[in-house]
Formats: sequence, structure tokens, C-alpha cells
Amino acid sequence: MSIVVYLPSPKTSAKWVARLQTVLPEAEVVSGHEPFDAAQVEYAAVWQPAHGFLAGLPNLRAIVSLAAGVDHLAADPELPRQIPVIRTIGSDLTQRMREYVAMQVLNLHRGMPEMLASAQQAKWAPIVAPVAGQRKVGILGLGNLGAAAAALLAQIGFETRGWARSPKDIAQVTCHHGPEGLKRFLQDCEIVVNLLPLTPETRHILDASLFQALPKGACLVNCGRGDHLHEADLLAALDNGQIAHAILDAFPIEPLPEEHPFWTHPNVTVTPHIASQVDPDTGSRIIAENIRQFAKDGRCGDMADMQRGY
Repeated sequence: MSIVVYLPSPKTSAKWVARLQTVLPEAEVVSGHEPFDAAQVEYAAVWQPAHGFLAGLPNLRAIVSLAAGVDHLAADPELPRQIPVIRTIGSDLTQRMREYVAMQVLNLHRGMPEMLASAQQAKWAPIVAPVAGQRKVGILGLGNLGAAAAALLAQIGFETRGWARSPKDIAQVTCHHGPEGLKRFLQDCEIVVNLLPLTPETRHILDASLFQALPKGACLVNCGRGDHLHEADLLAALDNGQIAHAILDAFPIEPLPEEHPFWTHPNVTVTPHIASQVDPDTGSRIIAENIRQFAKDGRCGDMADMQRGY
């Protein structure tokens, strides 16, 4: 068994190679940044591979996305679409996303952006927030990560709702689906968290029409993909007060350019795509288990549907 690893950074790729070789001693693990025999490769573990890289592997059995999302693969016009794709999902990644969503929703709920801004000016400005049960919070996207985050917010006590393309059932969460369900989801929703997969249908879903459907002064947390967000529409909504504050963790260009207005906007908090990172230690264990299962059965539990885009 031969596995090639490719991430944009050769140094990061080397870290993954070393870790995967440790947990998969029966395989030969090589870096896509070093010379290797493409004909021997059966599995490719990749994040944002160069376009055409995967098409150059003639005996590829499966592609492993080093993330829960597969939009970085779908963006490759030369992607060999007959090859199965395995997502990297696990309890560690789910827990990290639960932590991030809970942290940011609680920050917005308790008025922390405003209080931190006051503290920087040495102003004593207490904010008395309502209890969680009086705050309406919604999760866009109820897949593995979204469902777990919604369940946690409900356990904390928020009036929690969720939206997905198809019907879902989550305890203590009011679930909506479809176009009409999206309208009901947005009505009176004070904090919206985006965890949708990125597909042609969801690109720029966070736009002026969605912001206008929210109550004035609502807040946004985007920990999906940068291309979910129409940036100009958000800036306009922030400036006219329709959106009070936005916490953004993903961007079309990363790192976010120094000159980008999000860095200096008083009502934007930028985090450097850290909501739920796949690190080599955690990810390699998940990948090893998935590859062994796939090698045995031709399937595993984390298969993606590239027709749907997730």
C-alpha cells in the first residue's frame, strides 16, 4: 500500500508523512513535494492539492480529504470524479467545533465585544444580558459538526433552531429545512452560526437578503467556508446596523491579507481558521482507521457524496 500526502506547505506535508507512517507502518507514505512513483500510489491524503495532481495518479483507489469538507477537491477541474472520497471526521474535531461555537455564541450573548472595546478605553461599561433561554440562536447546516454544536447550545439553555436542506431531528432543537424553512429559521434569529458545506447552492448564501431577513442587530458567526460569505454585503450590513457583530473564521484567501477591512472594522472579530483544525496526531489516527476499513470493504463511515458536494 502506498499513500501520497499533499498539502500546500512542504513542511506541513512532511509532518503528516511522518505521523501517518507511524500509525500505518504497513504502508509506504510519501510526500507529494518529493519525487515518488505515481503508479504505486493507491491513496492520496490531501488538502488543497494543486489542480491536476490527483489526475496524475493512475492507480488511485481513494482520495482522503484532510478536512470534513471536500470543496477544495471539487474546485479541481481535473478531479478524477470516479474515485471515492473519504472525509476526515472524528470525535476530536467535533469537540473542537462544539467548543468554538459555544465560546463565540456565549461571547456575543454576553456582549463581550462591546465590553472589551470599552475596557480598551478604560471605561467601566457592564452589560446585563438576558438568560440563555431568552436568546434565539440558529445553526445553518446540521451535518456532523452542526448537529453536535446545535445540541450543545440547546443543553446550555439557548432557544436553539437549525436549518438543513433535508429534514433533521435533534433533541431540544427546532429543525427547519428547505427554502420555506429557511425563512422561518431566520425570523427572529438573534445569533446565526454557519456550518453549511460549501456547494454551488450555498456559495454566498450569507448575503444581503439573508441579513435583511434577520432582526436588526443580529450577529453572525461564520465557521464554514469563506465563500459562504458575500463580504461586501456583510460590510454594508455592519455599517447600517442590520448586523451588530460578525465573528469570522474562514476566508476565500488565507491568511487574510493585511489590508483587508475585516482586520480593522470595529464590529468584526477575525480568528485564523482555527474552529476545528485537523492536526497530524488526531487526523492520522482517523485516516489510518478509514484507509484500513476502505482497503477491506471498499467503503468506510466517512465517505463523501461528491454529487451533493459533502
